[in-house]
Amino acid sequence: MTLPHFSTSDDPGPSFTGLLSKLDLDPSAALNEAIQSGHNLEITHGTTVVASKYKDGVVIAGDRRATSGNLISHRTMQKVFAADRWSGVAIAGAAGPAIEMVKMFQLQLEHYEKVEGHSLSLEGKANQLSMMVRNHLPAAMQGMVVVPLFAGFDRRRDRGRLFAYDVTGGRYEEEDYVASGSGSLHAKTVIKLGRAGDLDRDATVDLLIRSLFMAADDDSATGGPDSMRGIYPIVATIDGDGFKELEEDEIAGRFASIVSEYVDGDGTNPNITTGGGSV
Repeated sequence: MTLPHFSTSDDPGPSFTGLLSKLDLDPSAALNEAIQSGHNLEITHGTTVVASKYKDGVVIAGDRRATSGNLISHRTMQKVFAADRWSGVAIAGAAGPAIEMVKMFQLQLEHYEKVEGHSLSLEGKANQLSMMVRNHLPAAMQGMVVVPLFAGFDRRRDRGRLFAYDVTGGRYEEEDYVASGSGSLHAKTVIKLGRAGDLDRDATVDLLIRSLFMAADDDSATGGPDSMRGIYPIVATIDGDGFKELEEDEIAGRFASIVSEYVDGDGTNPNITTGGGSV
């Protein structure tokens, strides 16, 4: 194989995507062609993520299932990430672009802090993620939609804050709770009915676990806690001490307590399914 040669006026420079385009190897062009020709592209999607405030900060959580069409692609996908010490992001949508967006977001926040000597404000972080979602719009129009959630502890205001986004990059601050993904409607209903007064950390964690469990019961793309395989939602808190992911053993214990509320005296309940990753 020989390396390509370009004239000075036609040189793509250091841009790798520019080089691919010059060689007719542009991935986006191939994707457009496949969509226009009616090919069925199996894109892996991550589903339901939720977040809610509590009196000392915020809790953010996500199920573990990723799907490709009607198939389960992954049962242990990570959808909740620390953006930096004081904030976190949860992803729903096309898994590949979403994970790359998170990595770039983490890198940009770290770069800003190293250059400026202090971290970006929480509002600035939310705006930065908004720009990244907006720049992803051309890919979203091709079916690779990414709609994240952003949560963090605002040290200037000494409280937790939540932000939701739409596919165009629109940024919306939520007052109490937020959800995204295919099971978001079911999850939000559970959270809405379960929020009462000023909840503490433990009550909020239990509420989000319950919301994911109920979403999985009605949405096939959402994976419920799976005690047989030892797969449980990822849950993290963000407060004055920073981002902290809960241990899997703690999530398993909380889930077992929730399930006990639905189990009859003989140890069974016809309303709880055991197939497809939920129990």
